[in-house]
Amino acid sequence: MRPGTLDDDTPSGFDAPDPDADWSLPAWLYNDPEYFALEIERAIRPSWQILCHESDIAEAGAYRTLDYLGESVLAVRGTGGEIRAFANVCRHRAMRLVEGPSGCARKLTCPYHAWTYELDGRLSGVPSKGDYPALRLEDNGLAPVAVQIWRGFVFVRLEPGPFPSVAAMMAPYDAEIAPYRLEDMRGLAPERLRERAVNWKQVGDNYSDNLHIPVAHDGLTRLFGKSYRIEARPWVDRMSGAIDEGHKGNFWERFYRAHLPRAGHLPEASQRRWLYYRLWPNMAFDLYADQIDFMQWLPLTPTTSVLREMAYALPSDDRTMKLVRYANWRINRVVNKEDTWLIERVQRGMGSASYEVGPIGRSEVCLRSFARKIRALIPEARQHRAPAAGWSRSP
Repeated sequence: MRPGTLDDDTPSGFDAPDPDADWSLPAWLYNDPEYFALEIERAIRPSWQILCHESDIAEAGAYRTLDYLGESVLAVRGTGGEIRAFANVCRHRAMRLVEGPSGCARKLTCPYHAWTYELDGRLSGVPSKGDYPALRLEDNGLAPVAVQIWRGFVFVRLEPGPFPSVAAMMAPYDAEIAPYRLEDMRGLAPERLRERAVNWKQVGDNYSDNLHIPVAHDGLTRLFGKSYRIEARPWVDRMSGAIDEGHKGNFWERFYRAHLPRAGHLPEASQRRWLYYRLWPNMAFDLYADQIDFMQWLPLTPTTSVLREMAYALPSDDRTMKLVRYANWRINRVVNKEDTWLIERVQRGMGSASYEVGPIGRSEVCLRSFARKIRALIPEARQHRAPAAGWSRSP
């Protein structure tokens, strides 16, 4: 299948020609509260979101949480090994059952009134149960949340939607990803949350933007030379760069080049290649020979987001590998700082009365792909200026 074409997992309507393909998404989509609410309803709530790795909840009772869009989702390992997900909300008075990103419990007991739930979500204990005339235990289990596992990673979604599974989204690159043994990876560090003063789309736009690499990222340009490439599939963008064998760069760039160990489980083409995948609508992961980094950009308000980051790798006691992973982090810390500077200033520019839309080049295939899906979901996104207030509630 050619980059940019659509496959059998593409929902109806998303493969229609885009008459606005040569234009960016308009500026008002990056700061308008009414549009933001509709976008959350149609794009984010029905989409799969990464929560953790299976190894993060390896034993019975182990759980991880994900808070977003005013919801808290709890993924827990059952006594039979199953992973289930629930709303982290007691069915009595809506108290959160657990606090914090992780923990382990034989049962889930509400800290407010001690209602108790089994690991499969069943309500099994209520103090003074006879005091509740309307109570039926079997009708008051935890509210389930859809969950799926892809290559060892746990994904959830708040409600059904028109989008394919993570496996279907990533199918075009399955053979490329398989040798990395994602199922066998383990966490390198606790998840990191970073709030940014940008609309959530700014992060994804920048992630898939190829034209800014040689302009704004000196370090990546030194590492990759002219090898950086992008392509767009229906539900995932792929970017890649091969590590240049030269001796340019700062200390950590030179160290990474010189000491990156050979990964015996990877084919030759992957040994010194950095791969970037952006999944619809707000997730990405970076694949290196030494580790994998996941990132989500979760919407908070029309002009703020939180970046959630996690790093995983195959277990290794090799000191050189540990130093190489540190070098990787030092390199990408600079890249992240550069990107933060860029997207925050673009966000400010979106608020200027002088800007409505901008032209998109033919080479900007990833931006075109994302904009097409947004316009298919919300046709008003084609308008260069915001409609009159109340448009989203019109018949």
